[in-house]
Amino acid sequence: MKKIDDVGFLIARILMPILFIVAGWGKITGYAGTEQYMAAMGVPGFFLPLTILLEFGGGLAILVGFLTRTTALFIAGFTLLTAFIFHHNVAVDPNALMFMKNLTIAGGFLLLGITGPGAYSLDRALGKKW
Repeated sequence: MKKIDDVGFLIARILMPILFIVAGWGKITGYAGTEQYMAAMGVPGFFLPLTILLEFGGGLAILVGFLTRTTALFIAGFTLLTAFIFHHNVAVDPNALMFMKNLTIAGGFLLLGITGPGAYSLDRALGKKW
């Protein structure tokens, strides 16, 4: 049963960060537009590099299972924060759906932060539980 669990963790770790890697890359390639959007939502542009680091860098870290628990908890918090900043007006479509999507994603990353990356990860190879 343990082998099945470890394969499941690997599959989950491959699937979970796809959205963040793609979104982070989009912010890198569309930096100015993203900065304008953030400003329009009341978020200062100096947060954009941190957002890119968390989305793109954190997504890659989750993918390979490096700093998994810590990164997953940061992504969970970030996802909750973005739900409340960017999708709080649930009366406007599609904000209600996006808000619930962010809650669901945060729950998945919270679970990953609690359980860890599984056997097939850099964390396990390094003997770390961060």
